[in-house]
Amino acid sequence: MAEITKNSPLTGILLANLGTPTAPERGPVAKFLREFLSDPRVVDLPRYLWLPLLYLVIIPLRAGRSAAAYRKIWWPQGSPLLILTRKLADRLAADLAGVARVEVGMRYGQPSIRQGLRSLREAGVEKLTVIPLYPQYSDTTTASIYDAVDEALIEMVWKPELVRVQDYHELPAWVAAVANSVRKFREFHGSAERLIFSMHGIPQRYVANGDPYEEQCRKSVQAIAQALGLEESEWLLTYQSRVGREAWLQPYTDMTVKALAESGVKHVQVVCPGFAVDCLETLEEIAMQNNEFFKESGGEKLEYIPALNDNQEHARVLQQMVAFYSGPTNML
Repeated sequence: MAEITKNSPLTGILLANLGTPTAPERGPVAKFLREFLSDPRVVDLPRYLWLPLLYLVIIPLRAGRSAAAYRKIWWPQGSPLLILTRKLADRLAADLAGVARVEVGMRYGQPSIRQGLRSLREAGVEKLTVIPLYPQYSDTTTASIYDAVDEALIEMVWKPELVRVQDYHELPAWVAAVANSVRKFREFHGSAERLIFSMHGIPQRYVANGDPYEEQCRKSVQAIAQALGLEESEWLLTYQSRVGREAWLQPYTDMTVKALAESGVKHVQVVCPGFAVDCLETLEEIAMQNNEFFKESGGEKLEYIPALNDNQEHARVLQQMVAFYSGPTNML
Protein backbone atom coordinates (compact mmCIF):
# COMPACT_ATOMS: atom_id res chain seq x y z
CA MET A 1 0.00 0.00 0.00
CA ALA A 2 1.28 3.45 -0.90
CA GLU A 3 2.14 5.93 1.82
CA ILE A 4 0.92 9.49 1.99
CA THR A 5 3.73 12.04 1.71
CA LYS A 6 3.81 15.82 1.69
CA ASN A 7 3.34 15.69 -2.06
CA SER A 8 0.39 13.28 -1.90
CA PRO A 9 -3.07 14.56 -2.85
CA LEU A 10 -5.02 15.77 0.19
CA THR A 11 -7.37 13.03 1.38
CA GLY A 12 -10.90 13.88 2.45
CA ILE A 13 -13.27 11.67 4.41
CA LEU A 14 -17.03 12.18 4.41
CA LEU A 15 -18.84 10.43 7.26
CA ALA A 16 -22.42 10.10 6.04
CA ASN A 17 -25.34 9.30 8.30
CA LEU A 18 -29.12 9.21 7.98
CA GLY A 19 -29.97 12.63 9.42
CA THR A 20 -32.22 14.22 11.97
CA PRO A 21 -34.78 16.99 12.40
CA THR A 22 -33.38 20.34 13.51
CA ALA A 23 -35.68 20.40 16.53
CA PRO A 24 -38.09 18.00 18.28
CA GLU A 25 -41.13 19.95 17.15
CA ARG A 26 -43.92 19.19 14.69
CA GLY A 27 -42.75 21.55 11.91
CA PRO A 28 -39.09 20.47 11.71
CA VAL A 29 -40.06 16.81 12.10
CA ALA A 30 -42.63 17.10 9.28
CA LYS A 31 -39.95 18.65 7.05
CA PHE A 32 -37.53 15.85 7.87
CA LEU A 33 -40.15 13.14 7.22
CA ARG A 34 -41.05 14.70 3.85
CA GLU A 35 -37.44 14.50 2.69
CA PHE A 36 -36.82 11.05 4.17
CA LEU A 37 -39.99 9.31 3.05
CA SER A 38 -39.98 10.92 -0.40
CA ASP A 39 -36.77 9.06 -1.23
CA PRO A 40 -37.68 6.28 -3.70
CA ARG A 41 -34.86 4.17 -2.22
CA VAL A 42 -36.74 4.16 1.10
CA VAL A 43 -40.25 3.73 -0.25
CA ASP A 44 -40.32 2.33 -3.78
CA LEU A 45 -44.05 2.65 -4.45
CA PRO A 46 -45.18 4.56 -7.57
CA ARG A 47 -44.79 8.28 -6.90
CA TYR A 48 -48.34 9.13 -8.06
CA LEU A 49 -49.72 6.80 -5.40
CA TRP A 50 -47.22 7.35 -2.60
CA LEU A 51 -46.64 11.11 -2.53
CA PRO A 52 -50.28 12.20 -2.08
CA LEU A 53 -50.66 9.60 0.68
CA LEU A 54 -47.43 10.77 2.29
CA TYR A 55 -48.20 14.49 2.20
CA LEU A 56 -51.93 14.35 2.95
CA VAL A 57 -52.19 11.46 5.43
CA ILE A 58 -48.95 10.01 6.78
CA ILE A 59 -47.01 13.17 7.64
CA PRO A 60 -49.98 14.93 9.29
CA LEU A 61 -50.55 11.80 11.40
CA ARG A 62 -46.92 10.98 12.20
CA ALA A 63 -45.28 14.38 12.65
CA GLY A 64 -46.77 15.07 16.07
CA ARG A 65 -46.13 11.55 17.40
CA SER A 66 -42.57 11.53 16.08
CA ALA A 67 -41.88 14.96 17.57
CA ALA A 68 -43.06 13.71 20.97
CA ALA A 69 -40.70 10.73 20.66
CA TYR A 70 -37.78 12.98 19.72
CA ARG A 71 -38.45 15.18 22.74
CA LYS A 72 -37.92 12.17 25.00
CA ILE A 73 -34.35 11.67 23.80
CA TRP A 74 -33.31 15.20 22.76
CA TRP A 75 -30.21 16.53 24.47
CA PRO A 76 -29.74 20.14 25.64
CA GLN A 77 -27.12 20.55 22.89
CA GLY A 78 -29.39 19.11 20.20
CA SER A 79 -29.96 15.83 18.35
CA PRO A 80 -28.02 12.86 19.78
CA LEU A 81 -27.45 11.43 16.32
CA LEU A 82 -25.92 14.65 15.00
CA ILE A 83 -23.89 15.39 18.12
CA LEU A 84 -22.45 11.88 18.32
CA THR A 85 -21.69 11.75 14.58
CA ARG A 86 -19.84 15.05 14.83
CA LYS A 87 -17.92 13.88 17.90
CA LEU A 88 -16.92 10.73 16.07
CA ALA A 89 -15.77 12.83 13.10
CA ASP A 90 -13.80 15.12 15.43
CA ARG A 91 -12.07 12.15 17.04
CA LEU A 92 -11.20 10.68 13.64
CA ALA A 93 -9.96 14.06 12.44
CA ALA A 94 -7.73 14.41 15.49
CA ASP A 95 -6.29 10.95 14.88
CA LEU A 96 -5.62 11.80 11.22
CA ALA A 97 -4.44 15.37 11.72
CA GLY A 98 -2.10 16.34 8.92
CA VAL A 99 -3.16 13.29 6.91
CA ALA A 100 -6.83 13.75 6.08
CA ARG A 101 -9.70 16.23 6.37
CA VAL A 102 -12.95 14.87 7.86
CA GLU A 103 -16.47 16.25 7.34
CA VAL A 104 -19.99 15.09 8.20
CA GLY A 105 -22.90 14.89 5.77
CA MET A 106 -26.49 13.85 6.48
CA ARG A 107 -28.61 12.16 3.82
CA TYR A 108 -31.66 14.03 5.06
CA GLY A 109 -31.55 17.33 6.92
CA GLN A 110 -28.51 19.36 7.88
CA PRO A 111 -25.56 19.46 7.43
CA SER A 112 -26.27 17.95 4.04
CA ILE A 113 -24.00 15.67 2.05
CA ARG A 114 -23.59 18.52 -0.42
CA GLN A 115 -22.41 20.84 2.35
CA GLY A 116 -19.87 18.29 3.55
CA LEU A 117 -18.53 17.79 0.05
CA ARG A 118 -18.26 21.53 -0.56
CA SER A 119 -16.19 21.92 2.60
CA LEU A 120 -13.85 19.16 1.47
CA ARG A 121 -13.44 20.66 -1.99
CA GLU A 122 -12.75 24.11 -0.52
CA ALA A 123 -10.05 22.50 1.67
CA GLY A 124 -8.28 21.30 -1.48
CA VAL A 125 -9.21 17.62 -1.26
CA GLU A 126 -8.28 15.58 -4.33
CA LYS A 127 -8.85 12.07 -3.01
CA LEU A 128 -12.26 11.46 -1.39
CA THR A 129 -13.38 8.52 0.73
CA VAL A 130 -17.09 8.30 1.55
CA ILE A 131 -18.07 6.20 4.56
CA PRO A 132 -21.80 5.65 5.03
CA LEU A 133 -22.15 4.87 8.74
CA TYR A 134 -24.14 1.72 8.00
CA PRO A 135 -22.15 -1.47 8.69
CA GLN A 136 -24.57 -3.51 6.58
CA TYR A 137 -25.32 -2.48 3.00
CA SER A 138 -28.88 -1.84 1.86
CA ASP A 139 -30.29 -0.07 -1.16
CA THR A 140 -32.46 1.86 1.31
CA THR A 141 -29.46 3.35 3.11
CA THR A 142 -26.02 3.00 1.51
CA ALA A 143 -27.23 3.26 -2.08
CA SER A 144 -29.25 6.34 -1.16
CA ILE A 145 -26.13 7.96 0.30
CA TYR A 146 -24.34 7.46 -3.00
CA ASP A 147 -27.31 8.82 -4.94
CA ALA A 148 -26.84 12.06 -3.00
CA VAL A 149 -23.05 11.99 -3.36
CA ASP A 150 -23.22 11.49 -7.13
CA GLU A 151 -25.86 14.20 -7.54
CA ALA A 152 -23.79 16.67 -5.52
CA LEU A 153 -20.53 15.92 -7.37
CA ILE A 154 -22.24 16.43 -10.73
CA GLU A 155 -23.77 19.71 -9.57
CA MET A 156 -20.40 20.87 -8.20
CA VAL A 157 -18.57 19.77 -11.39
CA TRP A 158 -16.05 18.09 -9.09
CA LYS A 159 -14.27 14.85 -9.98
CA PRO A 160 -12.04 13.83 -7.08
CA GLU A 161 -10.51 10.38 -6.93
CA LEU A 162 -13.44 8.67 -5.22
CA VAL A 163 -13.38 5.68 -2.87
CA ARG A 164 -16.80 4.26 -1.96
CA VAL A 165 -17.08 2.17 1.19
CA GLN A 166 -19.98 -0.20 0.58
CA ASP A 167 -20.20 -1.98 3.94
CA TYR A 168 -18.11 -3.24 6.83
CA HIS A 169 -20.39 -5.91 8.25
CA GLU A 170 -17.58 -8.44 8.79
CA LEU A 171 -14.62 -6.13 9.22
CA PRO A 172 -12.64 -7.78 12.05
CA ALA A 173 -11.91 -4.47 13.80
CA TRP A 174 -15.61 -3.54 13.80
CA VAL A 175 -16.69 -7.00 15.02
CA ALA A 176 -14.12 -6.80 17.81
CA ALA A 177 -15.24 -3.28 18.76
CA VAL A 178 -18.89 -4.30 19.12
CA ALA A 179 -17.96 -7.46 21.02
CA ASN A 180 -15.72 -5.43 23.35
CA SER A 181 -18.53 -2.97 23.95
CA VAL A 182 -20.90 -5.77 24.95
CA ARG A 183 -18.21 -7.41 27.08
CA LYS A 184 -17.43 -4.20 28.97
CA PHE A 185 -21.11 -3.52 29.59
CA ARG A 186 -21.57 -7.01 30.98
CA GLU A 187 -18.49 -6.72 33.18
CA PHE A 188 -20.17 -3.79 34.91
CA HIS A 189 -23.86 -4.78 34.76
CA GLY A 190 -23.67 -8.57 34.66
CA SER A 191 -24.98 -10.88 31.93
CA ALA A 192 -28.62 -11.36 30.99
CA GLU A 193 -30.55 -14.52 30.20
CA ARG A 194 -30.67 -13.49 26.52
CA LEU A 195 -28.72 -11.06 24.39
CA ILE A 196 -30.85 -9.61 21.60
CA PHE A 197 -29.17 -8.21 18.50
CA SER A 198 -31.77 -5.79 17.16
CA MET A 199 -31.21 -4.59 13.59
CA HIS A 200 -33.24 -2.01 11.70
CA GLY A 201 -35.80 -3.76 9.54
CA ILE A 202 -36.66 -3.38 5.86
CA PRO A 203 -39.58 -4.88 3.91
CA GLN A 204 -39.10 -8.55 3.06
CA ARG A 205 -39.96 -7.65 -0.52
CA TYR A 206 -36.71 -5.68 -0.83
CA VAL A 207 -34.66 -8.71 0.18
CA ALA A 208 -36.62 -10.90 -2.23
CA ASN A 209 -35.66 -8.43 -4.95
CA GLY A 210 -31.95 -8.84 -4.20
CA ASP A 211 -31.05 -6.50 -1.34
CA PRO A 212 -28.18 -8.21 0.57
CA TYR A 213 -29.05 -6.57 3.89
CA GLU A 214 -30.58 -9.57 5.68
CA GLU A 215 -27.64 -11.85 4.87
CA GLN A 216 -25.14 -9.20 6.00
CA CYS A 217 -27.05 -8.69 9.26
CA ARG A 218 -26.95 -12.43 9.91
CA LYS A 219 -23.21 -12.63 9.21
CA SER A 220 -22.51 -9.61 11.43
CA VAL A 221 -24.41 -10.99 14.37
CA GLN A 222 -22.92 -14.47 14.04
CA ALA A 223 -19.41 -12.99 13.99
CA ILE A 224 -20.08 -10.85 17.09
CA ALA A 225 -21.69 -13.74 18.97
CA GLN A 226 -18.71 -15.94 18.11
CA ALA A 227 -16.29 -13.26 19.31
CA LEU A 228 -18.20 -13.17 22.59
CA GLY A 229 -18.13 -16.96 22.90
CA LEU A 230 -21.92 -17.19 23.09
CA GLU A 231 -23.91 -20.37 22.61
CA GLU A 232 -26.79 -20.21 20.12
CA SER A 233 -29.28 -20.46 22.98
CA GLU A 234 -27.89 -17.27 24.54
CA TRP A 235 -28.63 -14.80 21.73
CA LEU A 236 -31.26 -13.80 19.18
CA LEU A 237 -31.31 -11.75 15.99
CA THR A 238 -34.39 -9.54 15.58
CA TYR A 239 -35.53 -6.57 13.47
CA GLN A 240 -37.06 -3.33 14.66
CA SER A 241 -38.67 -0.12 13.38
CA ARG A 242 -41.22 -1.62 10.99
CA VAL A 243 -43.94 0.62 9.59
CA GLY A 244 -46.98 -0.06 7.45
CA ARG A 245 -48.83 -3.30 6.88
CA GLU A 246 -46.53 -5.26 4.58
CA ALA A 247 -44.24 -7.92 5.98
CA TRP A 248 -40.80 -6.76 7.13
CA LEU A 249 -37.79 -8.84 8.12
CA GLN A 250 -38.59 -11.09 11.07
CA PRO A 251 -38.60 -11.88 13.93
CA TYR A 252 -39.73 -8.46 15.11
CA THR A 253 -37.94 -7.05 18.13
CA ASP A 254 -41.06 -5.87 19.96
CA MET A 255 -42.86 -9.17 19.51
CA THR A 256 -39.75 -11.05 20.62
CA VAL A 257 -39.27 -9.16 23.88
CA LYS A 258 -42.94 -9.68 24.71
CA ALA A 259 -42.72 -13.41 23.95
CA LEU A 260 -39.56 -13.81 26.01
CA ALA A 261 -41.16 -12.13 29.01
CA GLU A 262 -44.31 -14.22 28.66
CA SER A 263 -42.17 -17.38 28.57
CA GLY A 264 -40.62 -16.52 31.93
CA VAL A 265 -37.40 -14.75 30.90
CA LYS A 266 -36.77 -11.95 33.41
CA HIS A 267 -33.62 -10.24 32.16
CA VAL A 268 -32.59 -9.37 28.60
CA GLN A 269 -29.98 -7.08 27.10
CA VAL A 270 -30.31 -5.48 23.67
CA VAL A 271 -27.53 -4.26 21.42
CA CYS A 272 -28.11 -2.62 18.02
CA PRO A 273 -24.95 -3.14 15.93
CA GLY A 274 -26.54 -1.71 12.80
CA PHE A 275 -26.47 1.77 14.34
CA ALA A 276 -23.08 3.49 14.44
CA VAL A 277 -24.29 6.08 16.95
CA ASP A 278 -27.30 6.28 19.22
CA CYS A 279 -30.46 7.87 17.87
CA LEU A 280 -34.25 7.79 18.12
CA GLU A 281 -34.41 4.10 17.20
CA THR A 282 -32.05 3.05 19.98
CA LEU A 283 -32.69 5.56 22.74
CA GLU A 284 -36.48 5.76 22.45
CA GLU A 285 -37.64 2.67 20.56
CA ILE A 286 -35.40 0.15 22.31
CA ALA A 287 -34.41 1.65 25.67
CA MET A 288 -37.89 3.08 26.35
CA GLN A 289 -40.63 1.46 24.25
CA ASN A 290 -39.34 -2.09 24.26
CA ASN A 291 -38.39 -1.80 27.91
CA GLU A 292 -42.05 -1.05 28.62
CA PHE A 293 -43.21 -3.94 26.40
CA PHE A 294 -40.92 -6.34 28.25
CA LYS A 295 -42.05 -5.29 31.71
CA GLU A 296 -45.74 -5.17 30.77
CA SER A 297 -45.41 -8.78 29.58
CA GLY A 298 -43.87 -10.03 32.83
CA GLY A 299 -40.16 -9.28 32.40
CA GLU A 300 -38.14 -7.46 35.02
CA LYS A 301 -35.14 -5.84 33.34
CA LEU A 302 -34.34 -4.86 29.75
CA GLU A 303 -30.98 -3.17 29.40
CA TYR A 304 -29.87 -1.35 26.27
CA ILE A 305 -26.16 -1.60 25.44
CA PRO A 306 -25.11 1.72 23.83
CA ALA A 307 -23.81 2.02 20.29
CA LEU A 308 -20.10 2.48 19.62
CA ASN A 309 -20.75 6.22 19.34
CA ASP A 310 -17.60 8.37 19.54
CA ASN A 311 -15.35 6.05 21.52
CA GLN A 312 -11.73 5.69 20.51
CA GLU A 313 -12.10 2.11 19.31
CA HIS A 314 -14.83 3.20 16.88
CA ALA A 315 -12.56 5.89 15.44
CA ARG A 316 -9.85 3.24 15.11
CA VAL A 317 -12.26 1.08 13.10
CA LEU A 318 -12.86 3.96 10.70
CA GLN A 319 -9.10 4.53 10.38
CA GLN A 320 -8.60 0.90 9.41
CA MET A 321 -11.46 1.17 6.94
CA VAL A 322 -9.93 4.20 5.25
CA ALA A 323 -6.53 2.49 5.13
CA PHE A 324 -8.03 -0.70 3.70
CA TYR A 325 -9.98 1.04 0.95
CA SER A 326 -7.61 3.93 0.25
CA GLY A 327 -4.20 2.40 0.81
CA PRO A 328 -2.11 4.75 3.00
CA THR A 329 -0.25 2.67 5.57
CA ASN A 330 0.57 5.65 7.77
CA MET A 331 -3.09 6.02 8.72
CA LEU A 332 -2.81 2.92 10.90
